[in-house]
Amino acid sequence: MSAMTKKAKNFKKSKSGVYLSIGTTAFGALSVAKQAKLARQDSDTLRLIDAAVSAAAIVTGLAILFRELKRLGDDDVLLG
Repeated sequence: MSAMTKKAKNFKKSKSGVYLSIGTTAFGALSVAKQAKLARQDSDTLRLIDAAVSAAAIVTGLAILFRELKRLGDDDVLLG
């Protein structure tokens, strides 16, 4: 494994990486909100269901990321 690959893997498990993941996941919520708004305007039930399922996936993803952030915080020596 190259040094660059190892560094990238460690970034995903760092606080900065988790914060970045939370930001990009939350940014995806804007797209889902837009999709839901268009689906309501067009009275498209299938697209509205798709938006609801996507929103549930985003909420679940954010919950997992917050749990990971809490876990990283618990391991921090300075936080006690």
